[in-house]
Amino acid sequence: MTCPDAPPTQRRNPLHGLTLERLVQALVEAYGWPGLAERIPLRCFSSDPSLASSLKFLRRTPWARDKVEALYLFMLRQAKRQDRG
Repeated sequence: MTCPDAPPTQRRNPLHGLTLERLVQALVEAYGWPGLAERIPLRCFSSDPSLASSLKFLRRTPWARDKVEALYLFMLRQAKRQDRG
């Protein structure tokens, strides 16, 4: 039995439950800092990049965080396509 005020489940949302830190780590593992800076041209990725400085910037900049989330979702779609083929 669910509470009527409970938020809808997000079973189909691939970002649900993931922290921004985990997203950035996964992107760095997949593309490296230079590849990430090439795909999302932000100074926090290209000039002396670190996880801490990137997170600080992304937490204060919603449009940049949206770009990181979009790239992460793109990466997941690409991985799924490669698994099929």
